[in-house]
Amino acid sequence: IGLVVVGCGEGGDSPSSEACAHVVDAEIERSADGTYDVSATVSSGDTGWDKYADAWEVRDEDGTVLGVRELLHPHVDEQPFTRSLSEVEIPDGVARVILAARDSVEGFCGDEFEVAVP
Repeated sequence: IGLVVVGCGEGGDSPSSEACAHVVDAEIERSADGTYDVSATVSSGDTGWDKYADAWEVRDEDGTVLGVRELLHPHVDEQPFTRSLSEVEIPDGVARVILAARDSVEGFCGDEFEVAVP
């Protein structure tokens, strides 16, 4: 389980890969209370407040959003960067989750990362 590439094409109305925010690594750990701590490493073409990775999501295989980590500032000089989200509730029976990052201009268009739920 690892990188899940989604459409981030070079043609039509799709943004280029460089314009997107990509999840390039992820870790998940079960907490004592039964929730999960999730960390995502994001690589993005942040240019400043006008364009930056502004969030990432934890989704189940059906696309249901289980958690959102808002990113409150650009990471121009810190690429890639890793941020965590605690107390994510993942329902029993979900074997893996998918993490996707959002660009403030392009939205969700980059590579996603799939990780097994321990």
